[in-house]
Amino acid sequence: MNEIKKGMNEEEIENYVKEVLEHMSLKEKVYQMIGNGLILKVLKDRGVGRRVYDGAGSKKFKIPSFKFTDGPRGVVIPGSTCFPVSIARGASWDVNLEQNIGNVIGKEVRAHGGNLFGGVCINLLRHPSWGRAQETYGEDPFLIGEFGAALTRGVQKHNVMATAKHFAANSIETARFKVNVKIDERTLREVYLPHFKRCVEEGCVTIMTAYNKVRGEYCGHNKYLLRNILKSDWNFQGFVHSDWMRGVKSTMGGITGGLDVEMPRAKYYKYRKVKKALQQGNISQAMIDEAAGRVMRTILHYVTKEDPQTYEPALIGCEEHCKIALEAAEKSMVLLKNEQNILPLNKNKIKRMAIFGRLAIIKNTGDHGSSNVSTKYVITPLKGIQNYLGDSIQILYNEGSDKESVKSVAKEVDAAILIVGLDHKDEGEFIRELKIGGDRENLSLHDNEIELIKLVASENQNCVVVLIGGSAIIMEEWKDQVPVILMAWYSGMEGGNALARIIFGDVNPGGKLPFTIPKDPNHLPFFDKDADEIEYGYYHGYTLFEKSGFEPAFAFGFGLTYTSFNYNNLQVDVNDEKVLASVEVKNTGKTAGDEIIQLYIGFEQSQIDRPVKLLKGFTRVHLEPNENKHVMIEVSKENLAWYNPNSKSWEVEQITYTLYMGGSSRAKDLLSTQFTL
Repeated sequence: MNEIKKGMNEEEIENYVKEVLEHMSLKEKVYQMIGNGLILKVLKDRGVGRRVYDGAGSKKFKIPSFKFTDGPRGVVIPGSTCFPVSIARGASWDVNLEQNIGNVIGKEVRAHGGNLFGGVCINLLRHPSWGRAQETYGEDPFLIGEFGAALTRGVQKHNVMATAKHFAANSIETARFKVNVKIDERTLREVYLPHFKRCVEEGCVTIMTAYNKVRGEYCGHNKYLLRNILKSDWNFQGFVHSDWMRGVKSTMGGITGGLDVEMPRAKYYKYRKVKKALQQGNISQAMIDEAAGRVMRTILHYVTKEDPQTYEPALIGCEEHCKIALEAAEKSMVLLKNEQNILPLNKNKIKRMAIFGRLAIIKNTGDHGSSNVSTKYVITPLKGIQNYLGDSIQILYNEGSDKESVKSVAKEVDAAILIVGLDHKDEGEFIRELKIGGDRENLSLHDNEIELIKLVASENQNCVVVLIGGSAIIMEEWKDQVPVILMAWYSGMEGGNALARIIFGDVNPGGKLPFTIPKDPNHLPFFDKDADEIEYGYYHGYTLFEKSGFEPAFAFGFGLTYTSFNYNNLQVDVNDEKVLASVEVKNTGKTAGDEIIQLYIGFEQSQIDRPVKLLKGFTRVHLEPNENKHVMIEVSKENLAWYNPNSKSWEVEQITYTLYMGGSSRAKDLLSTQFTL
């Protein structure tokens, strides 16, 4: 038998796996299809996520195991760098930064002894009540796909297998183990799958299935999703593994459905159960060989590559990585309102300031489920402001529960910062036993926080509301009473420092919303967190608002800065494969800043039902005061296609399209022109 060595090419790996399969027993093949236990390790560690968890592999045939760790906020093993949650990073609209984050994560996975990162979470944010909205990048398939691809590139650079999850249509948390998603073919193909396809095209080598059902079949058993679409239509060559604990319901269902690996241990993929199913003719030997072969082939492809560097434990949570966490926090925060240009605050004109709210002193980096990162430190909002100001300004902290104290403090200070929002008890992965997480029932702030905002705003006109959370927060009860609103998200280990630098103007905020914030929750799609069955429609987010004529509180792609930008000279050219759009963008203010240029395509002349417009390109650029840049964005003609369920094919209409470019999805922020195919 050939030897495993560094630098093996595809043909050598293929031949080796083929030869191994010829010599393996059924039991040895089945071992490639399971995680290697969990319960004893968790008991020993007194918790999940404190080490990598291995599966597959063969000492006899010298094939290493895969070694799994989770994300996407960073590597969940203690000591790792904790980045802002994915929804925050989506608000940066900076795919280069996301690739850098993936690069850090890949290094830290390797330094922890792992080689599989289960943290490319790209489920679509259909409704802001979804508890795990913070783990994805937003409501738009194109945006999500580009960010998932960027994270994949960064992680896999370091010979770490990336996992895109949860496949598919997983947008409800509390009912995730039972809910059946009814969905038509166009909605599935055009709305809920493009981002997964994008990651597969980028080379993402493993896929994790979702717990929910799609069209009556659990995703881990879903032959149409796994075999027909993923493996056949998309030619996916990697392996598919289940989500943990309840991702498989039967031996025959999983194997015939196309699930290659049961995680984190064998329950239905136990040797005796697989052998029995094989003897009864419920599964075939070819299915076993395919699954085991996919796993071994993928592992060998990564462990036999030459590493770009060494991976010492000192890399984990190092200073360089923490600086990238700070950059991510700074670039992700979204300024939603800034009347009278109150921000940035001038510290030379302030003698006393107050920080209100219990969240100001809490290490609040997101949910406490599988994505929780046990990092070395967390800079809270209060600590970040104290770090920034030192003794130059007197800072008063008030938790906010005593009304008279709040009014008294707010009245006597020069500026008031309110830190309000959500934490792991309000939203996140649903853990019934701990009574945390799950989907949100109320999209507003807590009543006591709304009262706190109104009290402070009534006493101090230099009032800044900082929102913490992982999804849209409805603000209609109070947003007209305050001059400044800043969305700060769960901003990671350096979040407090980033917040201070933005508030005092060292950093010009440039983030923009990756979802729509409604005025009225009735304008959103139907959502039932306890549903046994639910139908996902073609429209949600900005496509629903535009199609229905609803005015949002804050539009998709919206965000303010401390400067202003002007757009001119929109041009479009079409060649055989691409639409080429360009525009002139000028910083017309006195402060350097970043602008996020967004490109949308409109379908007014379409003969079928299509959105008013769809995001098809974006880029983030930095401009100095008075600087003008020529910005070009390309759109592949294939990205204009719709899925025809009758012909079972993607079709590009030969019509006149409208091309929009500008600073948000709002009509008034966009220039437009037309082109014809």
